[in-house]
Amino acid sequence: MKPTAPAMQPASKKKGVQGSITEPKWFQVLLIALAVGYLVFLLLLPLAAVFVNALQKGIQAYFHSFADPFTLFSIRLTLLIAVIAVPLNLTFGVAAAWAIAKFEFWGKNILTTLIDLPFAVSPVVAGLVYVLVFGKQGWLGPWLEDHNIKMIFAVPGIVLATLFVTFPMVARELIPLMQEQGNQEEEAALTLGASGWQTFWHVTLPNIKWGILYGVILTNARAMGEFGAVSVVSGHIRGQTTTLPLQVEILYNDYDYVQAFSAASLLCFLALLTLVIKSLVESYMKKTRREAATVQTP
Repeated sequence: MKPTAPAMQPASKKKGVQGSITEPKWFQVLLIALAVGYLVFLLLLPLAAVFVNALQKGIQAYFHSFADPFTLFSIRLTLLIAVIAVPLNLTFGVAAAWAIAKFEFWGKNILTTLIDLPFAVSPVVAGLVYVLVFGKQGWLGPWLEDHNIKMIFAVPGIVLATLFVTFPMVARELIPLMQEQGNQEEEAALTLGASGWQTFWHVTLPNIKWGILYGVILTNARAMGEFGAVSVVSGHIRGQTTTLPLQVEILYNDYDYVQAFSAASLLCFLALLTLVIKSLVESYMKKTRREAATVQTP
């Protein structure tokens, strides 16, 4: 006797379009409604409230609020911090990802864990640590004061705090990407006589360029929006150490709501712009991977 094939249910009852598992219609509607309601309540309503309060006295008052010299200084300082932090963490991220993904060495797991440290440590705690190390009463405070070097309540301290909270962004984006790609192309290039720099520039970098851009976008967004660590090390000195998030807090505490929400709306606009660029990069990366998979398929 021939073995009887196991009874199978029609695919239409178990799977939907393109093999996706289907659920009852009411359950799908419920999940979508919960997701949309959650996003509206936690994201869209606060964003709308920021812009409504910023424009409550008209468009002229909105733009006039940016003429305040302290607000202008905070914008310039925020951009300066981002310009310093992003290239430094880009360099560190590429180097760390290359070392972790391409080489085996003692302490590799420790390095990976340390890269994740800012995700686990509160930014306020990170700022406090820098105060304890570089502050006037800190470990290095007397030496820094003797050499007329000011770290805390000055721009260098803000840079250090921003570097700490943003340095995992590029590395964490590149490590899985480079591990997935493997070492075959680099080994082939070295076998053909290419130097280490030539291999990186012509083989490794083209393969990770979109991952680098994605990491840079995230790093820049976090650098411009960081509040906790910067608040601890800055001292809130107007016209000297106030970044844009700190300026929003100062204006709000002074009951200058129009200027506070106007400055906050600028941060919201930068965040939305970052999300749009992030989505475009993700879309392009997926498209590139699909095309590469199609080419490799025999």
